[in-house]
Amino acid sequence: MSKLKSASLPASAQDGDSLIHYPCDFPIKVMGRNADGFADAVAAVVLKHAPDFDPSSMELRPSSGRNYLSCTCTIRATSRVQLDALYMALTSHPMVAVVL
Repeated sequence: MSKLKSASLPASAQDGDSLIHYPCDFPIKVMGRNADGFADAVAAVVLKHAPDFDPSSMELRPSSGRNYLSCTCTIRATSRVQLDALYMALTSHPMVAVVL
């Protein structure tokens, strides 16, 4: 897996004609090396931007070789500003490889 990081929201959410209507449940998939503390680090970042997020609801899926871990966090998104800030925080975290 490369060290590519998604820098922003999908194009459909970047323009003024967003198809997202807030508030809404919004899944965010975060991928990184399957290392001790990765899921906890992701949960900590998500909680800073979505305090009502329940870390026990995070879905974890290891890659077939078990070298990488995917964490899907579904938050209650309240605004584009919130999502942008969350994506920026996740993509800048040193343990995170990709955010979708």
